[in-house]
Amino acid sequence: MNTTIAASVCPHDCPSACPLEVERHGDGTIGRLRGAAMPYTEGVICAKVARYAERVHHPDRVLTPLKRTGAKGSGVFQPIGWDEALDTIAERFAGAAARLGPETLWPYFYAGTMGLVQRGATNRLRRALGASEQAKTICASIAGAGWMAGVGRRRGVDPREIPQSDLIVVWGGNPAATQVHLMGLIARARKERGAQLVVVDPYRTPTAEKADQHLMLKPGTDAALACAVMHVLFRDGLADRDYMARYTADADRLEAHVAERSPDWAASITGLSAAEIETFAALYGRTKRSFLRLGYGMSRSRNGAVSVHAVSCLPAITGAWAHAGGGACHSLSGAFPVKLDLVEALDMPSSARTLDMCEIGPILTGDDAALKGGPPVTAMLVQNSNPATVAPETDLVWRGLAREDLFLAVHEQAMTTTAKFADIVLPATTFLEHADLYTSYGHTFLQAARPVIEPVGETRSNHWVVNQLARRLGLSHASFVLDEWQMMDATLKASGLPGADQLHAARWLDCAPAFEQAHCLDGFGHGGRFRFAPHWGAEGMPALPDYWPVVEEACAETPFRLITPPSRHFLNSSFNDTPTSRKQAGRPTALVHTADAETLGIITGQRVRLGNRRGSVVVHAQVTEGIARGVVAVEGIWANEDFIEGIGINRLIGSQPVLPAGGGAFHDAAIWVRASG
Repeated sequence: MNTTIAASVCPHDCPSACPLEVERHGDGTIGRLRGAAMPYTEGVICAKVARYAERVHHPDRVLTPLKRTGAKGSGVFQPIGWDEALDTIAERFAGAAARLGPETLWPYFYAGTMGLVQRGATNRLRRALGASEQAKTICASIAGAGWMAGVGRRRGVDPREIPQSDLIVVWGGNPAATQVHLMGLIARARKERGAQLVVVDPYRTPTAEKADQHLMLKPGTDAALACAVMHVLFRDGLADRDYMARYTADADRLEAHVAERSPDWAASITGLSAAEIETFAALYGRTKRSFLRLGYGMSRSRNGAVSVHAVSCLPAITGAWAHAGGGACHSLSGAFPVKLDLVEALDMPSSARTLDMCEIGPILTGDDAALKGGPPVTAMLVQNSNPATVAPETDLVWRGLAREDLFLAVHEQAMTTTAKFADIVLPATTFLEHADLYTSYGHTFLQAARPVIEPVGETRSNHWVVNQLARRLGLSHASFVLDEWQMMDATLKASGLPGADQLHAARWLDCAPAFEQAHCLDGFGHGGRFRFAPHWGAEGMPALPDYWPVVEEACAETPFRLITPPSRHFLNSSFNDTPTSRKQAGRPTALVHTADAETLGIITGQRVRLGNRRGSVVVHAQVTEGIARGVVAVEGIWANEDFIEGIGINRLIGSQPVLPAGGGAFHDAAIWVRASG
């Protein structure tokens, strides 16, 4: 069989946005995927993407439009043609808008692809329709609010500086599972400079296993630890007062505030010992080239934004920002000078209400507050997301999706739980079957990709589907008459960047800012100074960094705290249907501390029921020393069908929006644990 190599880019919701080399066979199928030698990724990719042929050529992939013939949620469909499918969606959307106004329509999407053209398609349709807006809160809004509260810029120090670091602190992340390239840079710093690695995480992740110090704190207590470190920095003369005078605001207020927040105080909150905190604080304060990598884990809590801000204060106190290999990084998404007017239809301003995607359960079950006082949602198009699995409060989501008066169209590659509730299912392309433009939040390289193979079966891209619906609905926008490549080219040129052909030929364009900008030596946001006292724009939030006890606390009825971190074998709910990922991940499992298991009378391999007022799920237990006492972790995201009773872990997670900007508190649930037969 004739095999050639084609260039592409991984589209998944991962910081690395890896450039790829794809084996393309003469029969139109693909083989192995490998990494391209771009600086930062250095030719390395994760195993699940390397075997992407399992996804593209999965025997159960959706390859033709489908119409529901059974009950909602049953997954019983019959094939139909594209014209019938698109005509039906257009008719139902038009009818719903005529009855209740355009806000009854709610196109719903997220990061199933991170490509700008395909991901933005849903918003282009939404704006042209005048449909309800969507607050994109499920992943990054909490962490983003916390980072912006102090730094004021959506960028940080380039991780490529890590080999110049003497200390790397990974706080609330597990890059050994979620960003392997970062681990390669950390390994270089340890080998070449003798750098130390500290990991802050409630359980012993693969990253924590490699650390010189693992601070295994209770979930939601990160700000208490950060405040105690600040206490030591000021107390022991480790604060860089000249740096703070030049680059920060309210340093005196902060010093007075944390004077009462000692390691002993934090120990009682975090579950760490005062000695552990002292050791870490001294190490951090004495190491100028300290690189702080903030992950998303600590943010997935009701006090998550406050925690992220508190942690981000540390390099502003020590002045680590001023040194090569020092400072902090949360996301580099703000490094790309790409104007999104065309791909997001930003030239069509919306006055429609904005609905929080994390509240899809309350929204679809008629909660007036979640609906912002507007009409019920009666028609949806879901692209790039699987809310019946990934959204909080699964019971409410399912109840809402099962409404007979809700028309649901789902554009998908696989028959997900969400797709099973649909009236119309549309077959979607993978990234290897369409063109797109890619930024990143873990590096600074802009990339463009063409299709590697023809669309499998009758699959079509998001952009194609939206353009077809726009034509049927009589909608107008410049994007609706362009193909993907024309969209990319116009977007790049409007941004003052090389065109699509030139970018694709070059493979990537480094958009990294200069050292002074990356290290905020030209000033932070907020008028040039880091804010120790954030302007949250929401009532009741702490005026200065502090432990904010608004989490779902353990109590006599629900004495354990649940976290739901990602498995290294899945990516959100992607890959949880591919054979090798499933085999390597095993089964849904609850990690329970040895002492807690002894008290509960449970052993490894035993079925346990986890529950709270929202419901319960049954999983198998794994007893371990590698988790904080009183904490249970269930890695995922597994398909609902993989749980013993057919419903997944997000049944136990609340959907109340997190201050100040909304978001999902996926590591913030109090539960009980019981042996199950």
